Amino acid sequence: MSSAPLRSPPLRPPRMKKDESFLGKLGGTLARKKKAREVSDLQEEGRHAIDSPMSPASVDVHPEDTLLEENEERTMIDPTSKDDPKFKELVKVLIDWVNDVLVEERIIVKQLEEDLYDGQVLQKLLEKLAGCKLNVAEVTQSEVGQRQKLQTVLEAVHGLLRPHGWALQWTVDAIHGKNLVAILHLLVALAMHFRAPIRLPEHVSVQVVVVRKREGLLHSSHITEELTTTTEMMMGRFERDAFDTLFDHAPDKLSVVKKSLITFVNKHLNKLNLEVTELETQFADGVYLVLLMGLLEDYFVPLHNFYLTPDSFDQKVHNVAFAFELMLDGGLKTPKARPEDVVNLDLKSTLRVLYNLFTKYKNLE
Repeated sequence: MSSAPLRSPPLRPPRMKKDESFLGKLGGTLARKKKAREVSDLQEEGRHAIDSPMSPASVDVHPEDTLLEENEERTMIDPTSKDDPKFKELVKVLIDWVNDVLVEERIIVKQLEEDLYDGQVLQKLLEKLAGCKLNVAEVTQSEVGQRQKLQTVLEAVHGLLRPHGWALQWTVDAIHGKNLVAILHLLVALAMHFRAPIRLPEHVSVQVVVVRKREGLLHSSHITEELTTTTEMMMGRFERDAFDTLFDHAPDKLSVVKKSLITFVNKHLNKLNLEVTELETQFADGVYLVLLMGLLEDYFVPLHNFYLTPDSFDQKVHNVAFAFELMLDGGLKTPKARPEDVVNLDLKSTLRVLYNLFTKYKNLE
């Protein structure tokens, strides 16, 4: 007798992974318990939250994600904001910067919220930037250990940033909860504080969806989070100087200052048959800055140390950064400006650099 043919089990549609749904990516800041509830009820709650007048954009909510405790709140970036080119650029620039800083540690960050939440990468990043060693365990697997490490790292960050007026828009709960907005706020602050050699896109804002459970129902709202303003404004959190005042309150005197600086630089560059007429453009590639430092300090700068005819942004940044190194060697303070700002024709940055030279070498023949 032949045996009955084997029947394959019926195919079932694959379950949606929680982290693939909209609110599943939130990263809660509070522990969440799952209560037994009918799927239809959950769907009704999600529909009520998303269709409420406070939530203008429709959002796809998976029922499993609506299990919040009373008064519990979740936040995440609206998907439309994640598609914004400036937001994508900000994330990429910050990831590349972190990886450049940590290249010797053989650490590669691919996704900010997944790679920075436990404090390990942030510890290494701060130690490298600040030149310090934090008293924390090198490897922590438990959630308690991760939070303790993160607490120590953030306390060290706060000690550096708070005196300079930075609003601390992140917490241990937010970072450990993989809140991307909080992580971006933290990295932007660190990049600006340590004057990272990067150019952050300006005026980057995101729409953030906030979902809170009140009286058994979900309520959602949208808020706008400003991640970057202008480079000048963000740098201005640290200190304002005479040039800020000059630009803001006495623009009529700007031409006098520019004329004085042009006279100063030409006094020395003329020795090489060079002449400057436009400060913001003629110093942007760094060549004149390097040559000027050699003239002021009375030495020849080997041509292999810089690009005499730079033809790319990176080569120009290299030249300006090299000139800054020569300034430090000459006993000058670190310029407040960044090389990228000078290359990008930022007049105020260029004036700061040249005035720094003027104050030291103005009496040099």
